[in-house]
Amino acid sequence: MLVLGIESSCDDTGIALYDSAKGLLSHALYSQTKLHAEYGGVVPELACRDHIRLVLPLLEEVCEQANIKPEQIEAIAYTAGPGLAGALMVGAGIAEALSLVWRIPAIGVHHMEGHLLAPMLEDNKPEFPFVALLVSGGHTMLVRVQAIGCYELLGESLDDAAGEAFDKTAKLLGLPYPGGAPLSKLAEQGKAGRFHFPRPMLDRPGLDFSFSGLKTSVLNALKTSDQSEQTKADIAYAFQEAMVDTLLAKCQRALVKTGLNRLVLAGGVSANSLLREQLGSLAKLQGWELFYPRLEFCTDNGAMIALVGALRLQSSVGQAQDECKPVEHKVVVRPRWPITELSGIS
Repeated sequence: MLVLGIESSCDDTGIALYDSAKGLLSHALYSQTKLHAEYGGVVPELACRDHIRLVLPLLEEVCEQANIKPEQIEAIAYTAGPGLAGALMVGAGIAEALSLVWRIPAIGVHHMEGHLLAPMLEDNKPEFPFVALLVSGGHTMLVRVQAIGCYELLGESLDDAAGEAFDKTAKLLGLPYPGGAPLSKLAEQGKAGRFHFPRPMLDRPGLDFSFSGLKTSVLNALKTSDQSEQTKADIAYAFQEAMVDTLLAKCQRALVKTGLNRLVLAGGVSANSLLREQLGSLAKLQGWELFYPRLEFCTDNGAMIALVGALRLQSSVGQAQDECKPVEHKVVVRPRWPITELSGIS
């Protein structure tokens, strides 16, 4: 089955073509980072307008890359949630319109399921079951993945997500938006030991996260220190160290709790080099199997949406939710959509 994937949940427009027999054929991604940078965050109305402008040109691009004609496409998968309501509506509306014109099925896909299964785009695919650490700008969660659609939420952020904490801390340090990459780069110039920030919620049992206090610790350090570039670098170093230590400790707890030894790392923050390096070292020490997608598939992308759509359309269940049936042409999105509400596939 040849599936077109459309991702438009936030500020990235991702389009891809995935063949269930041949794998990923082509993909294209446009980031709106520069558009939103001057505002210090995503402006929903601007994001929607850019998605409208970009979806069809990117569709033409991926078809040209794969030497595929639109009439060869057999199904469409689009992000139905969670995400920004308007941005989701753009992708869903275009997908359902094309579905109606081309007379092919369309299916709404859960954005976070796309991230969880993104490592399956690689040659080295994880086997079920496994634990997944999903860290992005909007979500931080640990999930036991028993099978496709069979998810148990082990822990999640009670306030700021990891990516959100990176962005807010970067803003405090005077770094550009989005802040993850600039903060990590600044941290490379920092010195260990000058600042020590708390490892949130490690002093209590459980697998939930909380990063708002970590951000407050950074603010307090800035208020009581000089504003030199070295000081900012030292603070960035200590912040990133505390973040990574916390994520590693929670991963270890989750694997011990579940009795599993396979870990998937996914989401935008999974591109952080220190997190990958230290998690890789810990996995080797503990004898875990560690999986993550290539860097271009850590952030939002159409490839993961096309993959999940293909898996679900080929299954006997065939859809994630009743309101997202592939034959009804309903433009229905869910800005809030708990991943535990998804159905399994046979």
